[in-house]
Parts: sequence; structure tokens; C-alpha cells
Amino acid sequence: MAQGREGAAGDRVSGHTSDPVLLELYRHRLSGIAEEMGVTLRRTSFSPNIKERLDFSCALFDGEGRLLAQAAHIPVHLGAMPASVAAALRAVRAWQPGDLVILNDPFEGGTHLPDITMVSPVFVGDEGAPQFFLATRAHHADVGGMSPGSMPLSTEVYQEGIIIPPLKLDEAGRTNEALLALLLRNVRTPNERRGDLAAQRASHAVGEARLRELVARHGLAEVAEYGGHLVAYSERVTRAAIAGWPDGVYEAEDVLETVSEGEVTFAPLRVRATIAGDGVTLDFEGSAPALPSSLNAVLAITQSACWYAVRCLVGDEAPVNGGGFTPVKVLAPAGSVLNAQPPAAVAGGNVETSQRVVDVVFSALAQALPEQVAAAGQGTMNNLTIGGLDTRAGAGTPFAYYETIGGGMGAHPEGDGLSGVHVHMSNTLNTPVEALERAYPFRLWRYALREGSGGVGHHRGGDGVVREYEMLVPCTVTMLSERRERPPYGLQGGESGQPGRNVLIHPDGREEALPGKFTRRFRPGERLRVETPGGGGWGNAEVVTRNAE
Repeated sequence: MAQGREGAAGDRVSGHTSDPVLLELYRHRLSGIAEEMGVTLRRTSFSPNIKERLDFSCALFDGEGRLLAQAAHIPVHLGAMPASVAAALRAVRAWQPGDLVILNDPFEGGTHLPDITMVSPVFVGDEGAPQFFLATRAHHADVGGMSPGSMPLSTEVYQEGIIIPPLKLDEAGRTNEALLALLLRNVRTPNERRGDLAAQRASHAVGEARLRELVARHGLAEVAEYGGHLVAYSERVTRAAIAGWPDGVYEAEDVLETVSEGEVTFAPLRVRATIAGDGVTLDFEGSAPALPSSLNAVLAITQSACWYAVRCLVGDEAPVNGGGFTPVKVLAPAGSVLNAQPPAAVAGGNVETSQRVVDVVFSALAQALPEQVAAAGQGTMNNLTIGGLDTRAGAGTPFAYYETIGGGMGAHPEGDGLSGVHVHMSNTLNTPVEALERAYPFRLWRYALREGSGGVGHHRGGDGVVREYEMLVPCTVTMLSERRERPPYGLQGGESGQPGRNVLIHPDGREEALPGKFTRRFRPGERLRVETPGGGGWGNAEVVTRNAE
């Protein structure tokens, strides 16, 4: 780490040498702006998914679209967000103060349709071009499509909701009301969507104000210069870390659980990790072709998961910005499940396939770094959507609920995995029981740790959770989950965690096993119990016990 600090003083950007103290100050100044944007977005949002679960992300970019800083929000959002900014820059030829671009098209910089991204320029000088860009991404609980919550068991992207290419929602400070009306007409919960979009807009206003204050205090030249220094520093620290890894080629394979004609089948994900000098290439040649399901991922999602995995092993010394991505090359064949092309369905690629990419990359890198890589976590986000008409107050009001559910973290060389947490590409919270039951016509019967579901080992995998919902009105329920057939793997002799289970409980108490992916109409009084996977164990417990004796 000392080497990295000494290197910081040697950064040269625009012919100047950076000061390591100022470098650290700017690291926190810029990321602090992104954090404050996130606080604003949370506090002004309408939906429990954003306000309670924190399913959003915020980031800052320079005038060329390079990621400068981000808040500690959602990994799958943030690693893919540079693609959104790049798409906005391609779509807009001339930026003006007060512009705001909106998009969600997975094939034009987006990830999946519920993730609506906004990009805005920041002008802080007399130049005709913006010096910075701000970006937010929030998961909206419904954007239309074939089932409430917009996470359907789809076969093409058109079934998943309204598709928004990069368009100006605001131009020179004036909202395009016709575009906004079109968007709201295509969702089930327009008032909630209007409120959440306004919260994103408010977040951008705060970010712009803080950037202007920073520039007014320290000058545009210094702020821009140290943004460049941070990008260069992150790349150098990442390269230095990779240079310490053993060169070689390391291969691994995992699977996605798919359904074909009512039978569970497995789609392979294969990676070849090549560590050479100060760079690593992750090649997914041999992975399954695009699937007739929503598990396909666009390339930005695959890249995001790969960057996240490498970042975990590099450590916190490197600031999170575009420089840290440079030493990591990601290859995935066009038309494969990891580089889907239109009109492939992609709703689940963002949430489920991203988790499996992390698992398979860690499995490969564990061969090179056995004392650094953790066992597999739960490997799924357990995506649950519930929608219908809320008739508790008389006339039915449309509602759409979305939640991801935590599980077990994989054990690691230094200790046990955590229990009941969101792992890897998800970094959200649960919806508190009080908020859930107040907002929606269902109740929680049970919410507890799934004791004993973590894998046994020298260090034990974390336990999953049990979350049981009773429907109070007729509802359409969709579940999109993985690791129901193949459990999360253990490492270095540790045992696998337990796979998850989905169970329908009828009013008479009879239980019916449900598949990992389903859409079903639930009647009042029926309950859904979700048992999430436990994390894998790390190290052979028996060997450790014998050695101790």
C-alpha cells in the first residue's frame, strides 16, 4: 500500500505533479457529492423500492464521459453506468444548461427496463461544452410490460415494458411534457413514477449545486486536474495489484437454471481468465447462446460484474472510477447470453446473470489466489414482484411491488460469511415490514434467518432468510430466482450452501413446491414462502480439526 501512496505523488496530469493529500481530499470531495445526490434521491422519492430499499445509484463524470467518482450504491448499476453516459453523449450533439437526458434501453446504454437512467451536463465556466456530467439510475417498481413489476418471464424485450432511447426529458430547463405523458401512460402506477422521476431530477440539481460550489472554492483547473489524477491513480493501483497475481490461464464453469418445456435445464457460463503482467482478460467464449428467457445480459452488465470481481480483490486503495476498469478486458461473443442483441429479453440478466458472472469469475480467480477469494454467496437476488388492485380503501387502486431478498454470504479465508444480507451485485436493503404492510395489500407472516443453510467449513457460509407473504387481495406474483437446483459452491474444501426454495401455502395449510421462476395468480389467504440460499463454506473443517488435535 505504501508503494501506491508514493506513486500518488508521482502522478502527472496536464504537466503537473499531484499532491497526495489533495488527491485524497478530492477522492472524498467528489464521492461525497455522489453520496449527497443519493441522500436527496432517497428522501424525495415516492416508492418503497427507492425510499426503503435504496435501489438507486449516483455518479459523477468528466466532460469526456469518464467516470470520476461514485457513491457506495449498487455495483451492477455503477459498473454499467459509463455505457449510459456514452449513449447520452452519442445522442446529444449540443448540450445546454438545464438539459436532462432519460433512457432505459438496454441496447442503448441501459441494463434492463426498470432501471431508468438520467444524465445531465454541468457547465461551470464560459466554455460552450459541459465540464462534467451527473448520472443517476433508479429501479422503478413498474415500467409496464406483461406483468406487474416489469420483471416478467419474457422471451423478448418488448414484453418487459416501455423502451426509452436516450431522449431529452428536459431541454434548457423546460420539461418535455409530451414525453413525460407518454411514459406515464405506459406504466401501472403513474403517480409513483412521476414522483420517483422528480426525485431523480432533484438529485441532479443538488449534484450540480455542489460541483459549482467546489469549483467556486478551488477553481475549475484544479478540480478538473485532480479528477484526472484520480483516474490515473486508480488505474495504476489496479495494475500494481494485478501485477502481484500469478500469471497464467485459469478456467471455470457455472450454470444458469432455465426451464424448457416444463423441465429445468442448465445453460453454461464459461470463463477463461488470463493474468498477464498488470492486466487480466476475462473471455467468455463457450458460454451459452442467448436464451429464450429473460436471463440474457447485455455486454455492459457482463463488464460490470467482471469489474466488480476484480475490484474486490484489488481492495479499497484504488478509488472507484474509470481508471480501475482499464486493466480489465472483457470478451463475450455477440449473440451469447452474456452479450445479448436485440430483441433478446434481458430483465433477469441484470439481476440474476450478473450474480452468476461474479460466481464464475471468482471460481476462476480462486485458482490463482486461493487465500483471497471467498466461497460463493447466495448467487441470486430472489426477485419478487406482486401487483394487482388494492381494494382495502374501496375502489381498486393499481399497485406494483418489487423487492430483492437477501441470503447467505460465502465464507472467506478470514471468517464466516454474513447471514441475511444482499451480496455482490446487489447492495440494497429489505423493505421493512411496517413500510411494506402500510403500502401494499399483503402482510408478512414470517421473516427470519434460515438457520443451518450456510455451507459447513473451517469458516461457515452465511445463512439465508425465510420471508413469507400472505396475499390480502387477488395478486399476480412473479418470482425470478436462481440457485434453486445448483447450490452456491464452497471453496478450499468447504461445503456448498443449501439451495433456495419457493413454496405456495394454501389456506388449508397444504404446501406446494414452486419452481425458481414462475408467474401465478394468488388468491386472498394464500401465502408465498421464499427460502433463500445459504453461502458456501471455506476450508475443510475436518482437516482443521485433526490438525488442532
